[in-house]
Amino acid sequence: MGHDHHGHDHTHGANKKALMISFFIIAGYMIIEVVGGFLTNSLALLSDAGHMLSDAISLGVGVLAFTFGEKVANYSKTYGYKRFEILAAVFNGAALILISIYIFYEAFQRIANSPEVASTGMLTIAVIGLLVNILVAWMLMRGGDTKENLNLRAAFLHVLGDLLGSVGAIVAALLIMLFGWTWADPLASIIVAILVLISGWRVTKDAIHVLMEGTPANVNINDVIKTMKGVKGVVGIHDLHVWSITSGQNALSCHIIVDGSLTVEKSQILLRTIEHELEHKGIGHVTIQVETEKHPHKNTLMCRTEYALEGDHHGHSH
Repeated sequence: MGHDHHGHDHTHGANKKALMISFFIIAGYMIIEVVGGFLTNSLALLSDAGHMLSDAISLGVGVLAFTFGEKVANYSKTYGYKRFEILAAVFNGAALILISIYIFYEAFQRIANSPEVASTGMLTIAVIGLLVNILVAWMLMRGGDTKENLNLRAAFLHVLGDLLGSVGAIVAALLIMLFGWTWADPLASIIVAILVLISGWRVTKDAIHVLMEGTPANVNINDVIKTMKGVKGVVGIHDLHVWSITSGQNALSCHIIVDGSLTVEKSQILLRTIEHELEHKGIGHVTIQVETEKHPHKNTLMCRTEYALEGDHHGHSH
């Protein structure tokens, strides 16, 4: 096993653990917030609980995605189940957008007709909610890879939105207690809804980009071409494709035209050099077909020769 693969497994385990603990904390507190929201008649609390519900779903689906992602590749799913994670992120994003639309609807109804709110109870629950969210956000930051992993980032954004939702509910509760401004409650929930909508849109957009085989955000195509062309013996490149299998796992396939005078041995060294260089560019799985200037392949889709990376567990296939 290569060092890179081991590293991926390690962060995978940490990500899964961070999500699992966060899921139990959030799901438990969500129930308290729903009950509290009904008892105090606060929409800000209920909308925060709605957001927490989406958090709990997000975290739960995230844990499932990691579990599914661990299933080994087989003949019918040659990449394994790693894409499940991206599907989970799409589901998450869509859930967030729907929840935000519902909160908007409820809030506008309440602005027209502001009901009484038990502000002391609302304040107490909102403060505890804030502390719970700070704890979970800290755990996800410390225990997982919130930068590279889309699924974990989705969960982290949920929790961050929640944290701000709790702040909104605290401010609203204080305004109701001090000035009797009952409209502060629906207003706070509208702010939460805007935050939910933004994070939902971002996560959905990023996940769809992966599903559309888009170029990974952390890969610069021009840079990749320059690196490959910079290797001695490479004359040209065509049929270049770079995509993500799942968060943090990028793949590349292309045809390179090499100097006709290169021996088989030198071609192999050239390939190793390219693979090594590309690994530094964030591409872990490389498939390159070598052609000479005299004999370029007419059929660009067939006849792919795969030279797996050193330490890559896929082995060599010809």
